[in-house]
Amino acid sequence: MMILKSIGAILAGIIAGAALSIGTDSVLETAGLMIRDPFNDNPGWLIVIVVFYRSVFNTFGAYITARLAPSQPLRHVLILGGIGLVLGTVGTVVMWDVPPHWYPIALVLLTMPCVWLGGKLAEKKSNSIANP
Repeated sequence: MMILKSIGAILAGIIAGAALSIGTDSVLETAGLMIRDPFNDNPGWLIVIVVFYRSVFNTFGAYITARLAPSQPLRHVLILGGIGLVLGTVGTVVMWDVPPHWYPIALVLLTMPCVWLGGKLAEKKSNSIANP
């Protein structure tokens, strides 16, 4: 039963981060602020904002994972981060012909710091609840 809770916690983090990212992308595209294809037609400042909000959403996804983890929340967020690293690296390689190249590289490099921060924030929240 613990393994199912662990898998559920990790999936919840993935779904939360992905849904928020895709939803925000859609809002920006609908508002005419962002172009998905070709992505490099967007101004650099907008791509930086996309990296920023995706990092925030990844941190939130890790927070969710850590809060739902049945035990060892940091281990769960590190597994989440490992999955993110693999998927991000595969995406970078597969989409290498789509500029700008720094965008997916930045997302991959920020994956582990973001999930670690999300895990630490959840740990701090748990400690504050347990020790008021």
